[in-house]
Amino acid sequence: MSNMTTLSPGWAPNPCGARRRRKDRVATILGMIAAGILVLVLTSILWTLLARGIVGLSAGALFKPMGPPGSGGGLANAILGSVIQTAMALAMATPLGLGCGIYLSEYGSKQNRFASCVRFVSDVLMSVPSILVGLFVYQVLVAPFGHFSAFAGSVALAILAVPIIVRTTEDMLRLVPVSMREAGAALGAARWRVTLFLCLRSAKTGVLTGILLALARVSGETAPLLFTSLGNQNWSFSLNHPMASLPVTIYQYAGASYDDWVQLAWAGALLVTLGVLAINIAVRFSARRG
Repeated sequence: MSNMTTLSPGWAPNPCGARRRRKDRVATILGMIAAGILVLVLTSILWTLLARGIVGLSAGALFKPMGPPGSGGGLANAILGSVIQTAMALAMATPLGLGCGIYLSEYGSKQNRFASCVRFVSDVLMSVPSILVGLFVYQVLVAPFGHFSAFAGSVALAILAVPIIVRTTEDMLRLVPVSMREAGAALGAARWRVTLFLCLRSAKTGVLTGILLALARVSGETAPLLFTSLGNQNWSFSLNHPMASLPVTIYQYAGASYDDWVQLAWAGALLVTLGVLAINIAVRFSARRG
């Protein structure tokens, strides 16, 4: 037994193994430091928003419309305007993005030049600065008609949301096994039925996640709305007229010299952040359930 446990005289530890372990420890430590910095930055932002914004959250801020400095105005019309414009943008972007994503996944092979062009344009739109989208919509829907409008703002937000939905839909449908498509075809179902009632239903959780991510992406956009819907100090429900929005109101109030406006800007920033945070939490839960 002693001969089996005794090491041979020429045995020595492998230096390569020790070096790999040291590199692994260094990489792990660097990764933990990077993660800690990210968490620290996010925590600092949330703490600052909570400390400064929660003071301004009151019934007046939530249920009163915007008003002149010192009048005790709130953010109600801006909140409602953001909800209307974001909902309209999502209503326009969702069917377009779903249809484009389904086409790229089910009908747009790599040899299809048109599909390759569509995929390239979608990727470019995903990285285009939002202010350029706002300028484009301004030239198309604002300047020719001579006035700003909530509809133009919704179109600008929809353009920003479409590529996210397209990419997510395509990726999720590609994860559906080919055997499911073959099973549907073997039962005599048309290809469009297989796509809609089998593939899309199987990937519905991932597709819904992409739609929620697009909603979170556009809900805090300011630059496109400055060139399109502009803003409104009063209640406005007409899509053909300027409409208030929470991001634009935050931008206008944050640089004001009035303390009540600055406080409302912090309260609005907190509302936007909490809304985006709630959407991301919903995305996480939907992904786990799927």
